[in-house]
Amino acid sequence: MEYTVQQLAKLAGITSRTLRYYDEIGLLKPARVNASGYRIYGPKEVDQLQQILFYRELGVDLETIKQILTSPSFDDVQALKQHREKLLAERRRLEALIANVEKTLLAKEGRIIMSDKEKFEAFKQQLIDENERKYGKEIREKYGDEQVNKSNEKVKNMTQAQYEEATKLGEEVLRVLHEAFLTGDPAGELAQKAADLHRQWLGYFWDHYSKEAHAGLAQMYVDDERFKAYYDKKQSGMAEFLRDAIFIYTGKK
Repeated sequence: MEYTVQQLAKLAGITSRTLRYYDEIGLLKPARVNASGYRIYGPKEVDQLQQILFYRELGVDLETIKQILTSPSFDDVQALKQHREKLLAERRRLEALIANVEKTLLAKEGRIIMSDKEKFEAFKQQLIDENERKYGKEIREKYGDEQVNKSNEKVKNMTQAQYEEATKLGEEVLRVLHEAFLTGDPAGELAQKAADLHRQWLGYFWDHYSKEAHAGLAQMYVDDERFKAYYDKKQSGMAEFLRDAIFIYTGKK
């Protein structure tokens, strides 16, 4: 089956302009251009468009999608399996939130009693699921299942006050880190304050603290592109700066 731009756009639920743009940036080229100058898309391009839309639904930017799809190691079957896992995780997240809303409605109607802990269970589980989805494989390989499971259990048992404190502290780490980064000195007072705040923040999630583990995590922030992107979001180089500050803080440098 072959499609023109308009036909494929209608089939996929997107605009013709989107398809033309994908062609312009080299993300999705037509199979051929016919004698009348129309772009023609075949089965291969239909499958590729499906992959593009899956990745877009998962929040991946177009440049990254292009790199993924053009990589020699790209496996469309494996990609579909990964899409399925991510979508199932998202379904579990939504189901937990729906269950929490339903329970809250019953409590408001006076049909059940809902504890303060129960009110925030879905949000904490969402945090755990998100971390598992993004970093679970690497973290479990580095620290082991037992340590990660203990950390997840600690998050589940947080009070709402603790959860809010951890969130605020995480934001403060980033704020102070940026201020310290502008000084350019990882051994400076501000940088060491950021490293200490980071240690305090870890205390909400780790079963126990060690300087070795702290330094190892800091190195992972640089080695793993996803962690690096998180800390470099405000300014490039902040992940390396935080690592250097933590190395000094823990005496590893």
